Amino acid sequence: MNQWDLRIGEPFDAGAGGRTLRATLPDGTPVVLKHVHPHRESEHEADALERWGGEGAVRLLARDGWTLLLERCEPGEPLSRLGGEAALDVLVGLLPRLWVSAGPPFRPVAEEAAWWCSSLPDHWEQAGRPFERRLLDAALDALTVLPGTQGEQVLVNQDLHGDNVLSAQREPWLLIDPKPLLAEREFSLAPIIRSAELGHSRKEVLRRLDRLTAELGLDRERARLWTLGATIGWAIDGPPTHVEVARWLC
Repeated sequence: MNQWDLRIGEPFDAGAGGRTLRATLPDGTPVVLKHVHPHRESEHEADALERWGGEGAVRLLARDGWTLLLERCEPGEPLSRLGGEAALDVLVGLLPRLWVSAGPPFRPVAEEAAWWCSSLPDHWEQAGRPFERRLLDAALDALTVLPGTQGEQVLVNQDLHGDNVLSAQREPWLLIDPKPLLAEREFSLAPIIRSAELGHSRKEVLRRLDRLTAELGLDRERARLWTLGATIGWAIDGPPTHVEVARWLC
């Protein structure tokens, strides 16, 4: 499919969220052609990019179902290469720009939490009980209590980490590959706190929790519980580091 009259180039490295190709517009502008893998977490990726309008995120240039035409980040180096503290400096500045008001079609985190609560116990059993039951129970408790006691809910990205922010020319750093939800701000810290590429140890995880909540004026305990719940929500099909983070936070 080439309805935008693109000159197609080499693919980027394959990612979990979709297949991306280098491309060029007829006027020579470099762009990215992305075929998003259909999934509940990424179904509103294009809507989120449209809502942000290029503020801290790549611009959505056009869309056709699950196929997106995107601004290309160049040189495109991942934020994780800066190192933990320098990367956190960038994320502390980026997060408030992404916390914009929004409504439908974005899914509220209460709905996502209810889905996790209904599916995780069976998924955990079917996977052979890959981690201790106390972690599952603690996550389910958090995901049951937190949604009904939230503060203001804004657009958040449940997959914001050091490899999903790239160096660019229009801005020094731009977000890519969002998985949007509507939630209170504390929820949006979860993927950063568990971000292994920013440093993976109990000390580093707690340092990110402490620094992000202090500098952004957020509730540390709510951020801890959201991170625990969301991390176990992704842990069964995710890397083993997710379970380790949950243990450090439990």
